[in-house]
Amino acid sequence: MHRNAGVENMTNISTPPNNGAGQKDWTPNAVYTLGFLCLISVFNYLDRSILGLALPLIKAEMQVSDAALGLVSGLAFVLFYSILGVPIAWAADRWNRKNIIAAGFAFWSAMTVLTGFVANIWQLALTRFLMGAGEATGLAPSNSMLSDTFRTERRPLALAIFSLSSSIAFVILFPIAGWIAEHYGWRTMFICAGVPGVIFALIFYLTVKEPKRGAKENAPARKLPENIGASLRYLLSTRTYVFILAGATFMGANVFAAGAWTPTFLSRVHEMSMADVAASIGPIRGVLGALGVLLGGLIIDRLSPHLTSWRIKIPAIACALAGPSEALFLLGETKMVWLLGFAATSFVTLIHQGPIFAATMNVARIRMRALSVAVLVFCASLLGQAVGPLIVGVLNDVLAPQYGQMAIRYSLLIIAVTPVCAGVCFWMAAVSYERDMARAIEE
Repeated sequence: MHRNAGVENMTNISTPPNNGAGQKDWTPNAVYTLGFLCLISVFNYLDRSILGLALPLIKAEMQVSDAALGLVSGLAFVLFYSILGVPIAWAADRWNRKNIIAAGFAFWSAMTVLTGFVANIWQLALTRFLMGAGEATGLAPSNSMLSDTFRTERRPLALAIFSLSSSIAFVILFPIAGWIAEHYGWRTMFICAGVPGVIFALIFYLTVKEPKRGAKENAPARKLPENIGASLRYLLSTRTYVFILAGATFMGANVFAAGAWTPTFLSRVHEMSMADVAASIGPIRGVLGALGVLLGGLIIDRLSPHLTSWRIKIPAIACALAGPSEALFLLGETKMVWLLGFAATSFVTLIHQGPIFAATMNVARIRMRALSVAVLVFCASLLGQAVGPLIVGVLNDVLAPQYGQMAIRYSLLIIAVTPVCAGVCFWMAAVSYERDMARAIEE
């Protein structure tokens, strides 16, 4: 491991640094790599999200409480996903990222298939644990690969396109999954979601190339200390990175709580069937979410070099706007009002993802990029996905004696507060962004 890292670094150091002048970003190989990584991320989001679609059916079949479902949908998945993500990212900063992604993709797809065969809540929790372990190989190594495929100036747009994967999952695959669950059962839905992933994992392994580290940088890919603690100390000493961590954690609570409980909210409060939720709400969130992500990415991609801090300020504003939009969705009585709130929320909620991931890697050294993303995901997932769905589930049980089916309306108000807090954190991160970018290159 140490010898290979040194050889790679000697190769990079022997090449004169450049600013990417004359390089083309959108080559056929770059587009294929981005497209396939986006496809993998689509299944990443789909496989973890369809449990939320199936929660009403699982509750009826297994006779468990909302708190138990909150634990399974949140904590059971996130423990392995977030904790294993850090050492996996550390390995990805040193070894072949493509192979790590391919192996993880095949494994979590197999666990998705096995979810369709569970007999009780404990077996369901186990498959969620193992699915989380597999999916931990996806996000951080993928972002790291893309950082070596596109230059600094183009990364926000490339990562914004990569962020479209969640929207694609909601628009195309979520309605199909809902239809399968409605007509053939939730178990068949998991089996159908997992089988294609195993096949695509093999194709990815055989056809995608591992990019050279630092190829798009104005600095060589220096060898970093083998001690993971040294890398973490560097990242946590970076002001911009710390505020990004805080903002991502707040957004994690928002996104994961909403993803786990919105189908149940619509079922209980607005009496929508699971098929109706998947066929209408899924595409609305997917289409408008994609438009928001693309618009945000395009605006940031065209910003003047003198407006670097606005590459984070624009996502900060979008997050702040998500708060009142969520409140309108949850408290709106008429369909026109709550649909307007849902549409506005769908448009602004994910604008931050591409630019924030780009900013995260821009303030990290070249061989810390996968780790920087993994720690970000760790905070967003461990506190966001574990705590968010669980708090809503517990509050549902606590408020149910007083509000009945309407309890979830008030429990979910947590998702109206967290994005505003995230917006404040991202705005603070923008203050030191340029300085910390320079620090990452110079040291």
